[in-house]
Amino acid sequence: MTKTTTALTNIGSLVTNDPALGDGPLGLVENAAVVMEGDRVAWVGPTAKVPPADATHDAEGRAVIPGFVDSHSHLVFAGDRTQEFNARMSGRSYSAGGIRTTVAATRAATDAELEANLTHYLAEALRQGTTTFETKSGYGLTVEDEARALRIAARHTDEVTYLGAHIVSPDYADDPAAYVALVTGEMLDACAPHARWIDVFCEKGAFDGDQARTILSAGKARGLHPRVHANQLSYGPGVQLAVELDAASADHCTHLTDADVDALANSGTVATLLPGAEFSTRAEWPDARRLLDAGATVALSTDCNPGSSFTSSVPFCIALAVRDMGMTPDEAIWSATAGGARALRRDDIGRVTPGAYADLALLDAPSHVHLAYRPGVPLVSAVWRRGVRAA
Repeated sequence: MTKTTTALTNIGSLVTNDPALGDGPLGLVENAAVVMEGDRVAWVGPTAKVPPADATHDAEGRAVIPGFVDSHSHLVFAGDRTQEFNARMSGRSYSAGGIRTTVAATRAATDAELEANLTHYLAEALRQGTTTFETKSGYGLTVEDEARALRIAARHTDEVTYLGAHIVSPDYADDPAAYVALVTGEMLDACAPHARWIDVFCEKGAFDGDQARTILSAGKARGLHPRVHANQLSYGPGVQLAVELDAASADHCTHLTDADVDALANSGTVATLLPGAEFSTRAEWPDARRLLDAGATVALSTDCNPGSSFTSSVPFCIALAVRDMGMTPDEAIWSATAGGARALRRDDIGRVTPGAYADLALLDAPSHVHLAYRPGVPLVSAVWRRGVRAA
């Protein structure tokens, strides 16, 4: 069957993330057009040369960017932690212990309730321009609950992460070694068929470096590729472990030594920064400028979860990164699109170039810079996901 083509024309400023197509690292094209054929981008160039298409949408001089790639989220959960947030904003510090509250609520929820919650937040993210997302288990911490979380997530994304090692299960509080054995044994057996990735929270109060290495190595042996919650709350071994095991990303990266920065800069491991967490916990901001200047690859994501970063808005995270983490608007938009794709080791998303998936966001603004320039304003006015108008 012939695939339907759609032309998006009269784009004032198009971010392609392909320097071969336009100016600078963002591959900016002015007065541009994009032709989508089926679920892929078929053509990119000036509007004056756009080929005929079955349908046309006039961008009326507004900016178009690649759909956001949110490479770190925790969306299979139940319950609410409003009281915890309220207490934290009143002076209580954040620790990993609050996860147990969500574990209890998630275990008590039905499959239908968990899936309804997941799809609610996915729709919310899509309206704000997110066309690809990764999400994790980690709020069940039993064999059955972790496996069902991954089964539910896998119905909505290919980027599914097994995070049985979020914290030591409350059921094993007195025997962490036995819980590590469960995570690397029976639980891994039940979860591996439903996941692409394995993750571990390598942090005081969660898992130390040796435990994390054992867990990630077991996952690699089962064909799952590592990601690491690294160096969020304190200095620690997480980043070095991520690089050692060729993890796709080390996520958070708030507390870094010079050796950590050098390791990231000289590896294929992406530093995924999650400013929503620092905003919601009043913690120290990650130093994106330090990482970028060293040559590390940086991604930006929401870390959407009910405890430490309850936002699904990538534009909000872009604004935070520019305002408080030393990123330029160009760097932030790249990190939230192409950077997220790198963190998922994908080259078919995060850019607008022939052959890539047709994932686009139309902004009610003349430039992508407005995402940081006008924080809090809902600038995404239309979204195409795999060539289909989705929002």
